[in-house]
Amino acid sequence: MENEVNEKVEEINVTEDSSVVISEEVVSVIAGVAVSEVSGVVDTAGGFAGGLTEVLSGKKKLSKGIKVEVGEKETKIDVNIIVEYGIRIPDIAFEIQSKVKKSVKEMTGLDVLAVNVHVQGVRTSLEQESKDENKN
Repeated sequence: MENEVNEKVEEINVTEDSSVVISEEVVSVIAGVAVSEVSGVVDTAGGFAGGLTEVLSGKKKLSKGIKVEVGEKETKIDVNIIVEYGIRIPDIAFEIQSKVKKSVKEMTGLDVLAVNVHVQGVRTSLEQESKDENKN
């Protein structure tokens, strides 16, 4: 049994010119999941087309509001968020930057050169309540 495993391992040869390409969509989903775990972030702010796609499909797109540039070994990420009223924005921004950087580095091995957080809006509890009432 052990000989069979050794033979199979020897069959797998990775050459120096082999490469792994990670798409921007993959990195944006990883970043989106990390952002969704931060307390005080109400939503990510995507463009009109992203919102329309969400409404039509009925699914939340995890990469909404995330813009990614991927190089060979590094990436830059822009995150557009809507925060909850009363939350200290610099604290949320720092936590987002830390979580996104850690998640992307661990899962892809890419060096994260920058995580830019853009606060697109603030949602109050009154706005949230009226939005919930309109759904019913």
